[in-house]
Amino acid sequence: MRVISGELKGRRLNRIDTDSIRPTSDKVKEALFSILGDLVIDSNFLDLFAGSGSVGIEAYSRGAREVVFVDSHLSSIRILKKNLEKIDILKETEVLFNDYATAIKILSKQGRKFDIIFIDPPYEQGLSLEAIRKILDVKLLAKNGVIVVEHGIKEILPEEIDILERFKVKKYGNVFLSLYAIKK
Repeated sequence: MRVISGELKGRRLNRIDTDSIRPTSDKVKEALFSILGDLVIDSNFLDLFAGSGSVGIEAYSRGAREVVFVDSHLSSIRILKKNLEKIDILKETEVLFNDYATAIKILSKQGRKFDIIFIDPPYEQGLSLEAIRKILDVKLLAKNGVIVVEHGIKEILPEEIDILERFKVKKYGNVFLSLYAIKK
C-alpha cells in the first residue's frame, strides 16, 4: 500500500493485519482521485471508517487543506497513527477514535463542513445509507460537497437519497464507487 500521487507520492503505508478490515486497493484509490481531480485541492476531507488511513492520506498528499480520520477499531487507530507519524503529518491532520455516528455529532457540534466525505464501512451492513442520513441530518456536507461511498457488489444504493443525487457510479471488480452531490 502506497501514496499514489502528490506531495507524499511513493511513500509506503502500513496495512492492518486482520481479515475483518479491508483496505481500499491502490487501483480503486487511483480511480477515485482521478474522478475527484481538482476538487481535492484546498478541500476539507472526511475519511469515515478510515482503517489504515490510506484514502485520507492520499487526499492530504493531493492538496486537501484539512483531513479528519474516523474509526472505532483500536487496531485501525494504531496503524493509522503509525502511518501519519511515518509520513510526518500526524500534527497536520485530526484523528477521532469514535464510531461514525458519534464522530458525525461531534463534528457537527463544532460547526464543521466537509467538501468531500469518503465512506467505506464494512460491506453489506447497511452502514452506508445510515451514515449518509446522519450526515444530512446535521448538515455536515458543504453546499457543493461530494459524498463518495465505497461498497460491495451486493449493496445496491439508490439514485437519490433525500437532497442528494448520485452523479457517478464506477465498478472495479467487486467494488463500486458511488458519488453523490446535492441536487441542483
